[in-house]
Amino acid sequence: MKSICTAIALLVSIFANSQQNSKKTDSILLLESVEVIATRAGELAPFSITNISEKVIAKINLGQDLPFILNQSPSVVVNADAGNGVGYTGIRIRGTDATRINVTLNGIPFNDAESQGTFFVDLPDFSSSISSIQLQRGVGTSSNGTGSFGASINISTNTVHVNPYAELNNSYGTFNTWKNTIKAGSGLIGNHFTVDARLSSINSDGYIDRAKSDLQSFYFSTAYINSKSSLRFNLFTGNEKTYQAWYGVSESDLKKNRTINYAGMEKSGHPYENETDNYEQNHYQFFFNHNFGKKLKFNTAAFYVKGAGFYEQYKANNAYATYNLQAPIYGGVSISHSDMVRQLWLDNDFYGSIFSFNYKGKISEFTMGGTWNNYSGNHFGEIIWAEKGLSLPARWYNLDAKKDEFSVYLKEQSLIGKYFSVFYDLQFRKVDYTINGFRNNPDLIVKNKYNFFNPKAGLTFSKNNWLSYFSISRGQKEPNREDFEATSNQSPKAEKLTDFEFGISNKKSNYYWKATAYFMNYKDQLVLTGKINDVGAYTRTNIPISYRTGIELEATSVIKPWINATSNISFSKNKIENFTEYIDDYDNGGQQTKNYALTDIAFSPNIVGGATINLIPMKDVEFSLISKYVSNQFLDNTQNENRKLNAFYTQDARMTYSISKGKLKEAKIILLAANIFNKLYEPNGYTFSYLYNQKLTTENYYYPMAGINFSIGVNLKF
Repeated sequence: MKSICTAIALLVSIFANSQQNSKKTDSILLLESVEVIATRAGELAPFSITNISEKVIAKINLGQDLPFILNQSPSVVVNADAGNGVGYTGIRIRGTDATRINVTLNGIPFNDAESQGTFFVDLPDFSSSISSIQLQRGVGTSSNGTGSFGASINISTNTVHVNPYAELNNSYGTFNTWKNTIKAGSGLIGNHFTVDARLSSINSDGYIDRAKSDLQSFYFSTAYINSKSSLRFNLFTGNEKTYQAWYGVSESDLKKNRTINYAGMEKSGHPYENETDNYEQNHYQFFFNHNFGKKLKFNTAAFYVKGAGFYEQYKANNAYATYNLQAPIYGGVSISHSDMVRQLWLDNDFYGSIFSFNYKGKISEFTMGGTWNNYSGNHFGEIIWAEKGLSLPARWYNLDAKKDEFSVYLKEQSLIGKYFSVFYDLQFRKVDYTINGFRNNPDLIVKNKYNFFNPKAGLTFSKNNWLSYFSISRGQKEPNREDFEATSNQSPKAEKLTDFEFGISNKKSNYYWKATAYFMNYKDQLVLTGKINDVGAYTRTNIPISYRTGIELEATSVIKPWINATSNISFSKNKIENFTEYIDDYDNGGQQTKNYALTDIAFSPNIVGGATINLIPMKDVEFSLISKYVSNQFLDNTQNENRKLNAFYTQDARMTYSISKGKLKEAKIILLAANIFNKLYEPNGYTFSYLYNQKLTTENYYYPMAGINFSIGVNLKF
């Protein structure tokens, strides 16, 4: 951390002493990153997209995790283990969870290779370095990394600040939530070099008991730019320590103690103090962009991601034999059980490269690109303490996994006549995945190879501020690590999706509206059924037919110079044609089954809406009213009214005040009152059922969100 602070101090010194020419020159011709052009949908692409600018992000960035920055986007539902958006968070788009949402950072894959999820807690305050985000709903265009199966999020940080700058961004909120950020940049030095850096710290006690977060991150980027080429190096790191709040709150406790946290409670007396998740992730990115002329651009990048960490647990009265440990002997008596503390580790390396060629003619634009990457993950567990004695070595499993991926794609968008354009996108993706055992099934070896061909095609019509499109897209993805923890007889199949999208929009100087209709037809979608695999764990199984269909409406209007509004609402049906539920039978052993027809897919609300009204009574003051509505969601796929998340509506109020004076370019004060009606709601949870004494019992667990809470931010730009 000392070296990081030294780097920041040096950067601020460069800023303070640099004499920059703020006038733009020809060297800025290459400021738009080619890797962003390659992975994003263009203005005429036949897909459902939302673009979020750096200015919008800065207004709402008060320390919450990145999913909460996207909360007002169409069909988005977010949640947080700690209940206030700091620490572990989740996002669903059109009911699709994070394991099916492709995320790239400057075109480089971010999804975890094995779980395929996205853990933004590993990159705290990354939002402070983002220049833009594009959210594509549905399959979207070909992306690098894991298959897009419901949405993709393309994040860019590779922007160039022409002028030197320095920023101090600080905020404080309820639950003792602090965010402290320092940013600085050199601007263009000699019209060719640029350096940017950020140092961030976020701390919060969380809404849930003991759900503390201690997060730090660092971002550094330097580039050389001329009229035809650019070289860039990015280094960003994140270090997180969060007290576990993974277990949720039972339905009975929700009514009387909604902030209870069961983590650490296996220890008698006070909860175990270090029941924490600890992880550090370091990203290294190298980019080379080159213009071969006005029409042809080339980009290549190499990357390396190093991650390592563990979560620690206190386990009461565990057997030494469970961990292959020699039991201690006292007075000639063997001690079989003891309270223990264990750590479950993941040490992983992820590296590879991306490339793209972009040719833009008068009527056609072609992009050819692809990626190669390799993942190596070491999963191991250690016992670090036992109340009744511990014999070393204390590592009870040590398992490796490897995953290789290669993909290549070709896209074309061409004008046909005056008003129409045609688009196609052909992607081939190859995945080799080897798992050398699981913690609870170390002898199970999995070796799978997948070859996916994902074509997309569409037609766009554009005339007189009207734009409409239709597209058909194919998406396929391999199962996650946990899906394979069974036997070869239960090995899951790849999931497949055919996505139909139709959109129409109209844009005028003072308003914009858009309607999108979609039909997402799944084959072999993996869902939880309650079925237990060979090691006694609940596993996802393929279901033959399921679908999502709906309509998304968006509108923006400048009603008067002093008032504007944005809104969106989504209506959808999300169905499984035939579903079989497996229920544990503790009376007779094994499991019983129950069949259902045309039930709702879990965590898929039929209505999701958001709206923001901005009032500008004077030049430097803005008041905003921010609304969010999510209808009922079911916790499983049985559409059982006793296993659901209730609908909720939240209302936030925000005020921003900006001033500038002298060397202070801008001072902005942000006041946020979140959930002002103190709505007690739960956007996430889980359920399980069992038969005992000839009675069906259902256990529901929820992840509650905070009631009314407040934040204040003070952002200074120099």
